[in-house]
Amino acid sequence: MADDEREGALLRALRSLQSGVQQAAPAATAGYSLIGAILLLGGLGYAFDRWQGTTPNGLVVGLLSGVVAGMYLLARDLWRR
Repeated sequence: MADDEREGALLRALRSLQSGVQQAAPAATAGYSLIGAILLLGGLGYAFDRWQGTTPNGLVVGLLSGVVAGMYLLARDLWRR
């Protein structure tokens, strides 16, 4: 295989990868928003439990709030398209 052919194949492969990443970006963003909301609010609930000694009430409320907020963000992203 000549150098020009290798460079052409590499360029085609990189373009294909870029296209795939661009198509997957909206789904990845929605997924990261959902997971991020659950982790953030669950972590805040856990911290509240540690601070107030109310185990597991703060964690449960935080996780449920994270699911609700994450689903809202997911729905907002999907309806925007």
